[in-house]
Amino acid sequence: MYSTQLQEYDVVIMGAGFAGNCQARHLLLNIPNIKIALVDPRSEERTDKDLKLGESTIEVAALFLTKELGLSEYMIENHPPKSGLNFHWPKNPAKTETTDDYYHVWSNRQVPIPSFQFNRAKLERDLLKMNKKMGVAFYNGRVVDVDLTSGDAIKTVKVKLGSDEIELKAKHVIDAAGRKFIIGHKTDNVLFGPKNLFGLNNGSAWVRVKNVDRTIFHSGYDPTGASTSHYYATNHWFGQGHWLWMIPTDKKSMELSIGVMHHHDVIPANQINTQKKFYSFLKANHNILYKIVSSSDNVDFHYLPRTAHTSKVMFSPDNWYVIGDAAYIFDAFYSYGTTTVAFAIESVTEIIRAQLAGEAEVEKKRAAYNDFNLALARSVNCLYRSHSKQLGHASVMSWRIYFEYMWWFGVQVPMYIGKWHLDLTFIPIYLKTLNSNTDGLFAELYEQFNQLVERGANIGLMDCYRADQLIGGYHTLKHFDNFLENTKFEPRRCNVFAGLKHTCFYVALWYVMFQWKGFGLAGVLAPRHLYHFFRLLALSSQGAVGELVYRYKTKGLPNNSQVEKMRQEFKSYK
Repeated sequence: MYSTQLQEYDVVIMGAGFAGNCQARHLLLNIPNIKIALVDPRSEERTDKDLKLGESTIEVAALFLTKELGLSEYMIENHPPKSGLNFHWPKNPAKTETTDDYYHVWSNRQVPIPSFQFNRAKLERDLLKMNKKMGVAFYNGRVVDVDLTSGDAIKTVKVKLGSDEIELKAKHVIDAAGRKFIIGHKTDNVLFGPKNLFGLNNGSAWVRVKNVDRTIFHSGYDPTGASTSHYYATNHWFGQGHWLWMIPTDKKSMELSIGVMHHHDVIPANQINTQKKFYSFLKANHNILYKIVSSSDNVDFHYLPRTAHTSKVMFSPDNWYVIGDAAYIFDAFYSYGTTTVAFAIESVTEIIRAQLAGEAEVEKKRAAYNDFNLALARSVNCLYRSHSKQLGHASVMSWRIYFEYMWWFGVQVPMYIGKWHLDLTFIPIYLKTLNSNTDGLFAELYEQFNQLVERGANIGLMDCYRADQLIGGYHTLKHFDNFLENTKFEPRRCNVFAGLKHTCFYVALWYVMFQWKGFGLAGVLAPRHLYHFFRLLALSSQGAVGELVYRYKTKGLPNNSQVEKMRQEFKSYK
């Protein structure tokens, strides 16, 4: 059948998993008549065993799936909802029978931007069928080689189809084949090891079970505690050198994914790398989870000894691209993986669209988007710096989570909403702040967290959902532009500068409170700490100026073009 198909394409995507399928659909929806080939050795009918790490989305990935890929109804009808993220620390590591044995930060209300849990095999299978229906050519084969010619020259992807071998030709080649690192190995592009990853040296074990009795975890009766489901949240459980996730992946079969991220310097692989050892680990450290898995039907078990890696280049001037796990992954904490995929996919689509359209700024875009996505990767990697020392310390980790939530909801979410990550004037401004925070404030703050852990200090429990811990009713989920209320989902409609202004101001207040609680007056008045405090206030002031400039430049611009069109039409209503 392949000999009769067109074998010259605009884009060849190697890998038909989450990243590859999403990239194909995004290209199809944004570039009319584009010709795409997808290559994957797995059959179209993915089995229940065909699962990988990552079964949860957060706000950016959820918006990408629902709005950018047009999958709102599909996700609602086929995958479980996600009711935020819950955090649990054992009061006594020797007693973990019930949730009463843990300190908690519960998601206490419905989230303003809905997100989802999902079954990877089902999602990838369904996306592939949708893509084929839209015109993608799927080659059920294995990539054996790729010729990455320089510049705009045509690339060749050699594919093994049974006993035959064919060549697919395209101007653009995308590696979305995960840990096969097809382009990574070809170009020596992948970086491994703690020295390249802010010291990160982690592995992961996980199981899926079905026919779960969720009442072992929580009865669901909580009339005074929360207005949302605890079971359908992503639940994180903490201990020394590890954290675990608990994610519902299917509503009908009551299927659950339970897995651990462990740091090798605290928990060696040989203590956790088989199902029997993993269950023993659960029984010893989180008996509530052991009771769930041991009373349910096992579906599968996986162990990944080396989780983290990164790349030197993501989008090459030679028209090759690496996305998803082929580019980088660090840790499943916060479920960041699908979000970084969303940022990368939108960047790749815009580069390819600009080049196919013959636009003059295409190389400028490629370079800017490559810099942005590499800096984003580095900042995500920074989020797991010193996790091995801090995860089991409830007080320190609760402050850390609160701090990291502030940046996520205050800056990164509105940045994505407004498509500022594709704006060539905004990217340099953002990168300057991002890089300086990664190497300065964040690095020094995490070292202070380590000092508190070593002291065994208790500086209280910060709840990232509550609005009664900083002034003005601030809470980390707060948005500072009314993009949700006024449907500001077109590019540059959302005022990201308002988020920068308020976030930097509240981070400055949080920072002073942290120094006071953790280190007293000496901590507050330390010259380096005063520097960070006043720098945050300066960034807040810059954000305020940016907010005013943005308002001036967009004066008269409607919040939403569709709404404005309807309002104009309504003037003739009788």
